[in-house]
Amino acid sequence: MAIPWLVALKVIPWGDVIEHAPKVLNAARKLMDRQKAPTPGATVPAPLDLGDAPPTLGELKNRLIEARQLIDQQAATQEQMTLTLAELAEQNARLVGAVDLLRKRTRMLMGAVLVLAVGLVWLAAR
Repeated sequence: MAIPWLVALKVIPWGDVIEHAPKVLNAARKLMDRQKAPTPGATVPAPLDLGDAPPTLGELKNRLIEARQLIDQQAATQEQMTLTLAELAEQNARLVGAVDLLRKRTRMLMGAVLVLAVGLVWLAAR
């Protein structure tokens, strides 16, 4: 059985949703900060010390592989964040559309109630 949209809206504890919104935002910020921090397993290669002897071709190759892995990891993280941001933007657009639709329906309902009230007063006065 389908739940009417008005009942569904009444079931949602909007006071709690609004009350916990700052906590959710802070948790999301902490998650983003944690994701920005380097992971303990990923070691950042130390800069080359060119003072002693030039590095061998093998050392340069290893450093290049490490750098490429870090770049790939950062690109994957950036792509994931981009997808998440796109999903959030899409959800926000749908939410704004739904709120606009509800606002229009509320205005229509208020107009219908007003017309019915005027009709009722006219019938009672007759």
